[in-house]
Amino acid sequence: KVGLIGGICMIVGTIIGSGIFISPKSVLANVETVGTCLTVWAACGVLATLGALCFAELGTMITKSGGEYPYLMEAFGPIPAFLFSWASLLVIKPSSFAIICLSFAEYASAPFYPGCDPPQAVTKCLAAAAIVVITIVNSLSVKLGSYLQIFLTAAKMIIVIIIIVSGIVLLGQGKTENFKDSFKGSKTSVSAITLAFYNGLWAYDGWNQLNYITEELKNPYRNLPLSIIIGIPLVTVCYILINVSYFTVMSATELLQSQAVAVTFGDRVLYPAAWIVPLFVVCSTLGSANGTCFTAGRLVYVAGREGHMLKVLSYISVKHLTPAPAIIFYGTVAIIYIIPGDINSLINYFSFAVWIFYGLTVLALIVMRFTRKEFKRPIRVPIVIPVIVTVVSVVLVLAPIISAPELPYLYCTLFILSGLIVYALFIHLKFSWPQKITDPITMHLQMLLEVVPEEEATE
Repeated sequence: KVGLIGGICMIVGTIIGSGIFISPKSVLANVETVGTCLTVWAACGVLATLGALCFAELGTMITKSGGEYPYLMEAFGPIPAFLFSWASLLVIKPSSFAIICLSFAEYASAPFYPGCDPPQAVTKCLAAAAIVVITIVNSLSVKLGSYLQIFLTAAKMIIVIIIIVSGIVLLGQGKTENFKDSFKGSKTSVSAITLAFYNGLWAYDGWNQLNYITEELKNPYRNLPLSIIIGIPLVTVCYILINVSYFTVMSATELLQSQAVAVTFGDRVLYPAAWIVPLFVVCSTLGSANGTCFTAGRLVYVAGREGHMLKVLSYISVKHLTPAPAIIFYGTVAIIYIIPGDINSLINYFSFAVWIFYGLTVLALIVMRFTRKEFKRPIRVPIVIPVIVTVVSVVLVLAPIISAPELPYLYCTLFILSGLIVYALFIHLKFSWPQKITDPITMHLQMLLEVVPEEEATE
């Protein structure tokens, strides 16, 4: 039974991950000034809070697991719900895993290449190695994965506190020269602000997971909205203070030239103990990657069980009792994303896809206010909040396509829409010929991986 303090800690621990060590440079690169950069971080926190409150109403109104899937199913029917599950499995979750592991690789390699960027081949090989190790750990043991998570979460909070406290001390000593004329020369075009939001919101990703803890909370209808209203603004304050800390020791130009922002900060502030920063950031990013793998492997597993993916993905390892095929599938797709992609292009690709479905889900809340009036709503947010979140989602999705069209957005859209063909052929029409192809594949994979279908619960 989790109380209010536990709920707040869970929120803070879930959201703070690799983003705050990677995104500051990208947010600043898009808006170009310190003041606008800090404003974007605050605005992202407000949007995440409003989005989380909408999800809290949905989560207490429809108490089924599966993320956005049951809400989209209830409001719009099976096709948007299937497209969400399709996009999650093949776009959103693996690209998220790839971004986190590339972040790990940048910080792990930065101390070995002082003054210059590590070679692309080094960071990509390191990221791929991290994916392989995390995939193996989670395939072999649930317990090992969860122990690793506890240790890495503690490391994450330590480095955040070190950076914030150092920054406050430096501000107290009068290090404020980088904050003068902080809005002069800002880029304020819609596409620049949108791409800055994409990078800022990546750091807040996880705000939509909060309604999954409803069952564990004491008095959830009071503590869930309170946890959100206290927890996400607390993360926002942390993020703004971390960015302020960066700017106390680096000008905007120096921050943009830094390969790994927190490492540069550590070199200037904590010398000769600067090695602490990359070590703890590496732990933090590994913790995020491990947590992502742990949960997303289950998502693939559930989709396999529902018949939306290959049946073998829903099988369980005989020896280790883990959803090994699902985790291996997920790791493999993530490695494919690493090969052509860099962090910024992957974040834009991820954010574009994910905000299509966040927007649709919050729109589902508005639609069900009219079509499902009979549903009990223990938490009921003012209608203006989902309207604001829906409008912002539409802007976030359309603005970069209209103002600065790039091929990744087209690939992403086509990839999501290709789910319609899969749905029509295999779920709606239920053709039998794919079964003849997949059955022998399933059998051979079953023998190779030593996996079996989950046992039915006996009464």
